[in-house]
Amino acid sequence: MISNPIQTYWAQLAAHHDVDAFATLDAAYREPQRSYHDWSHIADLLGKLDELKTLAVRPDLLAAAIFWHDAVYETQEDDGALRPDAENVRASAKLFERHSTFAKADADAVGDLIMATAGHLDARAMTEHYPGFTGDLDLFLDLDLSSLAAPWSVFQENLEKLRFEYSWVPEPLFCLGRLQMIETFAARGEALYRRAETRKLWSEAARDNLAHAQDELREQVARLASSA
Repeated sequence: MISNPIQTYWAQLAAHHDVDAFATLDAAYREPQRSYHDWSHIADLLGKLDELKTLAVRPDLLAAAIFWHDAVYETQEDDGALRPDAENVRASAKLFERHSTFAKADADAVGDLIMATAGHLDARAMTEHYPGFTGDLDLFLDLDLSSLAAPWSVFQENLEKLRFEYSWVPEPLFCLGRLQMIETFAARGEALYRRAETRKLWSEAARDNLAHAQDELREQVARLASSA
């Protein structure tokens, strides 16, 4: 049985989904190729949403987006190529649409929240689905990056979990790709988090983690290159 806060939020959302929705999510987040993008990630985001829900106009729609935004997660295509994350996001949004019974306006808002994770750092609200939607989208994206501000030991563990999800990628390529992603996040500086409230909570820890991770990954990339 999945524990709170998943149970708590799903109890609020179940009426806006068909009868197969939770079973679909449960099967997805228990897939064996997942390590970071599993129920623990969803629970973490819902717990943080619960702490910050007074900042949201529609915390219920943010919770729905949290449940569905990683519902489809594959790192590799059938032909062995790297699967673009945007493909997973689009498939997750479609899966939400299939199981949603939300009113169209609310479903469209959730769909746009999910799709924003495809571009993430550069995503912007194209439609103000309700007054305050832009602020809710910013909060949702900040929540999704909140793990960058985790204690260093947890940050390291998350990197190891991501390595498991990309275990088929050769070590040099994985390390280089991870370094590029970390550098992209670090380059945003204070703008990494969109909301002033989340910036105050997470910016300093995220900056320190990213700097530390860059140093370690650069050393690892150099070591792997010299041994090739």
